Amino acid sequence: MKETNPLHQALFRILRPLARLLLRNGIPFGEFSELVKRAYVEAALDDFADGRRKPTDSRAAVMTGLTRKEVKKQREVLAGEHTGARDKLHANRASRVVSGWVHDTAFQAADGEPAMLAFDGPVSFSELVKQYSGDMPPRAVLDELLRVGVVSVDGGSGGLILQQRAYVPVGDSEEMLQIFGEDVSDLITTIDHNLVRNDPGQAALFQRTLTYNNIPPEIMERWRKYAAEQSQALLEQMDKWLGPYDRDISGQQSSGEPGDSFRTGVSIFFFEEPAGKDAKGEGPL
Repeated sequence: MKETNPLHQALFRILRPLARLLLRNGIPFGEFSELVKRAYVEAALDDFADGRRKPTDSRAAVMTGLTRKEVKKQREVLAGEHTGARDKLHANRASRVVSGWVHDTAFQAADGEPAMLAFDGPVSFSELVKQYSGDMPPRAVLDELLRVGVVSVDGGSGGLILQQRAYVPVGDSEEMLQIFGEDVSDLITTIDHNLVRNDPGQAALFQRTLTYNNIPPEIMERWRKYAAEQSQALLEQMDKWLGPYDRDISGQQSSGEPGDSFRTGVSIFFFEEPAGKDAKGEGPL
């Protein structure tokens, strides 16, 4: 039977590629189901309070369709997760190193571009890692940046050259899966904000997509290259504007409350598939 609920159709389109990623990484349905339960409970407890107190387990059970016992179990798991030591998801250490190299004047050349750095010394790659990546071994960070082509070694001096202004891991690595979680979460949060905003004075968050569905195959290679070049240039332009305001880079501390910072940014992603392929789930629904 064809499903006509627009939200169900949208969910299937989201879940279809997600299921492929989960299966490729050995995550069975039961494990995914537990994570979904946890997400439902956290959303019920954190996002649907009445302004005075959080919902009780009983109310969360009514909202989610789970039993009170299951709500309690997931709430206790969440409490344990939140009290444990966890890195900020948006603060990937290799990314912080690259960002510091780009924006910190101590690691820039006279023209304001990222300087060629020696591995050791007073103003070196090791000092950069120490400042922006905590206790990570500089050699381990360098090996990763060399692996993905972000850094190269000058043949004459042995100095380290920043080839790209952004660190993007490859494959199903821990870092790439972390970025996957961040990017999809950010996109859904933006769409949700734009769907539910009721205050006329509350601005919509920027959300745009360029799509065509009848492009000839011989154009695709040129389009991939053009889209990548233009997108990278736009992100670098915005990074030059916003990056210097980041307190980790500027060194400036807030004069207000400790938690008055914002996490913000812009994501750009490229997509393609054969126009006749039923990969997005319209058929089964």
